Amino acid sequence: MVEVLFLHGLAGKAAVWDALDLPPRFAATAPELPWHGMADPAWSHEPDPARIVVDVVSDRHDVVVAHSLGANLLLECYADGRVPPRPTVLVCPFYRPEPADFDWPTISYYLNDFHRTFTEALRVGETARFPEAKRQWLARALRDQVGPYGWTRWFQTYLRTPFLDLSRVDAPVLVVSGVDDIAARPDDGRALAKGLPRGRFELLDGCGHFPMIEQPDRLAALVRDFFDEHLELT
Repeated sequence: MVEVLFLHGLAGKAAVWDALDLPPRFAATAPELPWHGMADPAWSHEPDPARIVVDVVSDRHDVVVAHSLGANLLLECYADGRVPPRPTVLVCPFYRPEPADFDWPTISYYLNDFHRTFTEALRVGETARFPEAKRQWLARALRDQVGPYGWTRWFQTYLRTPFLDLSRVDAPVLVVSGVDDIAARPDDGRALAKGLPRGRFELLDGCGHFPMIEQPDRLAALVRDFFDEHLELT
C-alpha cells in the first residue's frame, strides 16, 4: 500500500481531490488545511505558513500530491530541509527562477486580478451551474475572506521561489501545468521542472489552474504512472 498525501491550495478544500480516482493500492489522505475556502484568516497572521505543511507531512506518507499554494509551501519545506523529499507531484505551482522576473506589472496583475483565480475555480467546480453573476460575486467573497494578509503570505511565498535551494530536492518530482492557467503560468512550471535535479514537466492542453477538476482522469493517470515508476509496489 502506498500512502498518498494530498495538499490543496489557497481557498481550496480537501474535496477538490475527490474526482481523482487512483487504484486501491494508493491510500489517500487529504486534510482540510487552515487556508481552505471561507476559513478563519487567522492562519495568515503568522509569518511562516510553511510550518503547517511541516506538521501535516509525516514519515508514513510515501508520496505527496500538492496544488498551488500547497505545492509551493511543500517545495519550500523540501528546499530548506524541514521535510525530507519524496516522490511528489506539484500541480500548478508558482515559480520564477530570477528575482528580476518580478516587476511592477506582475505585482499589479496578481493583486488587482486576484479574484480571477477563484472565478476559474467556481467556473469548473460544483458551482459551474450557477449564473455567471453569482460566480463573480462568490469569487470576490472568497478574495475578501482570504484578505490582504492571506494574499501577502501567498505572494511572499511566490517571491521567495528564486532563492530556493532546489538542489536539495533530490527526489523525483513531476510538475504539472495547464496551458490555460491564468494564475500559475505554464512557464513557471516548466522553469521549476528544469531547475529540479529530478524534475519532469507535463503540460495539459485545454486545462487551467484546476486539473484535478477539469481533467481528473488524465491527472490521475499521470499521478499513478509517475508513482509506479518511482516506487516499488508490492
